[in-house]
Amino acid sequence: MKRVIDITMVALILFTIIALATASAAGNVENDYQDQQPFITIRGKVVDNETGNPLIFATIALKGTNVATVSNLDGEFILKIDVEVTDPYIEVTYIGYRNKEIPLANLVTGEEENIIDLRQATIPIQEVVIKPVRAEEILENLISNIGKNYAEAPNLMTGFYRETIKKNRNYVSIAEAVIEVFKAPYNNEFRFDATKVYKGRKNVDQSRIDTVLFRLQGGPVTTLQLDIIKNSYGILTYDIMKSYEYTLDNIVVIDEKPHYVIEFHQRKNVDAPLFLGKLFVEMESYALTEAEFSINLDDKDMAASIFVRKKPLGMKVTPEMASYRVKFREQDGKYYFAYARAEVEFKCNWKRKLFNKTYTTMSEIAITDRTEEEVVKFTAREKIKKGDIFTEQLSAFADPDFWGEYNVIEPDQSIESAIRKLNRRLRWDELFDK
Repeated sequence: MKRVIDITMVALILFTIIALATASAAGNVENDYQDQQPFITIRGKVVDNETGNPLIFATIALKGTNVATVSNLDGEFILKIDVEVTDPYIEVTYIGYRNKEIPLANLVTGEEENIIDLRQATIPIQEVVIKPVRAEEILENLISNIGKNYAEAPNLMTGFYRETIKKNRNYVSIAEAVIEVFKAPYNNEFRFDATKVYKGRKNVDQSRIDTVLFRLQGGPVTTLQLDIIKNSYGILTYDIMKSYEYTLDNIVVIDEKPHYVIEFHQRKNVDAPLFLGKLFVEMESYALTEAEFSINLDDKDMAASIFVRKKPLGMKVTPEMASYRVKFREQDGKYYFAYARAEVEFKCNWKRKLFNKTYTTMSEIAITDRTEEEVVKFTAREKIKKGDIFTEQLSAFADPDFWGEYNVIEPDQSIESAIRKLNRRLRWDELFDK
């Protein structure tokens, strides 16, 4: 049973909660800001063409390249493109919808928002071969085809990472960074992913944190663990499959290809908290292209012991929600890690205090570019380690134009707006002078 608990820890966000005595000193890990090529900025919103509802976590890519990003919880996105790209097309994809290609010339650049509407995709019955198939059989084929479907060579990826902590409804910590990722090949279990910060920034409002300090361990290193193809032992191995029940729930279209939708949850005779959710498996290749899952929180005390590494005496920490998402992008017949998001909510209750505090943490990575050329592993000094506190390695929000050509995840609200709400007492010119 201990082994099962260790398995679940791989794909979770871990916390240290300590009694707050003094504010942590800000680190200053930033590389020199280099000259960058001119770029075009495309802002937009992806919506359903009938209802106008936003489509969240849609993929927006520069066709024929590795440049891509995702839409946020309001369907909004920012994509930055090198001006020297010839004949550029933007391609937008979303689960259950038809792909849409748009010439860059047809889009407005700069600050104005482009509305991109997608039509729902239907699958003509004659195009689907109806045959008896077990959900377990689909997943067995998925596992056996990992070596064929996913990258066999290491990749060097550029990504955007963000993590936030909210106390009740207020942000108390926001950190974001342009990162580089060494993505190990999927056919070698002895080579591991690694990440380092190219440039980052943060803001922490200690006055709102109250009497505790929440700290996320590992930053992007931990979020990369949500690549359940590379780190498959929590969900996708022949051995762990014995702990789950699976159901073939539906067939949907993703990127113009029909996909099986497999629902799963842990068996009743398995005591330790495992996962439940949906896996989206491409019908022809048996490649996993997306997954949405959460941890079983029926036993909240056991779940709390998995999440929290340290907490003050007299505090009870109760996890209320832990949800995860991961996406892969296909290029030239191979699938590559593209996006991961983790969101976890806790209630913290001190003995002899009347009101609980709710803390919500979110971390996400969007891969915005990649290459297989001249891939070199990072040195030990460069790499972020699982035990590192990401915010302690970043400086304050010192450069309002710092993102340059890098593609970012459009925040659910303006990051600058959130920071202003956090710091009404601070003057922006003083903040930028830090």
